[in-house]
Amino acid sequence: MKQLKMYPTSLNDRFLDEAAACLEDGGIIIYPTDTLYALGCDALNNSAIERLCKIKGVDPRKHTLSVVCDGISMASEYARVDNEAFRILRCNLPGPFTFILPASTTLPKVFKGRKEVGIRIPANPIATALAGRLGHPLLSTSVPQDGDWVDPATVALGYEGVATLLIDGGEGEGAPSTVVDITDSRNPVIIREGRGVLR
Repeated sequence: MKQLKMYPTSLNDRFLDEAAACLEDGGIIIYPTDTLYALGCDALNNSAIERLCKIKGVDPRKHTLSVVCDGISMASEYARVDNEAFRILRCNLPGPFTFILPASTTLPKVFKGRKEVGIRIPANPIATALAGRLGHPLLSTSVPQDGDWVDPATVALGYEGVATLLIDGGEGEGAPSTVVDITDSRNPVIIREGRGVLR
């Protein structure tokens, strides 16, 4: 697995281009977020999504899949965001949240039959820059949160032969995002407590 060292405070354009090219080719990468390290692939590539779900043991027909976007504008292309949902997103993002929203029809067929999608806009410039370079979201799923999984070297060893590339952005946070269901935006429901404190 190739490793690229990059810090959120100092983005490397060449490395971002290399990672985006890997995603465009259907590859799986590991990258830092504002919570845990994440496995990611092109969210519009069905075969890459199916491969990533298999790696994580996730059934895309039963689990809500999450995507990382570079901002609310991109998110609104893939999820239905009403005025109240927009207010909630604007108040809390970028940040350590996954917001469950009604899925739009622009998502690929692996999402078909799924009424919901998780939206992430992490407060980590590496993650959002990757979505920006790709031009659309990354399907994203976190690495385990126990033990030494905050250490990029441990993550690289754990997914050797699975991911093509790892962006080493320093030690991870070791805590997951707060998951909030806003499919009914007037009645937000916290599904999982995490790093984010809802405003």
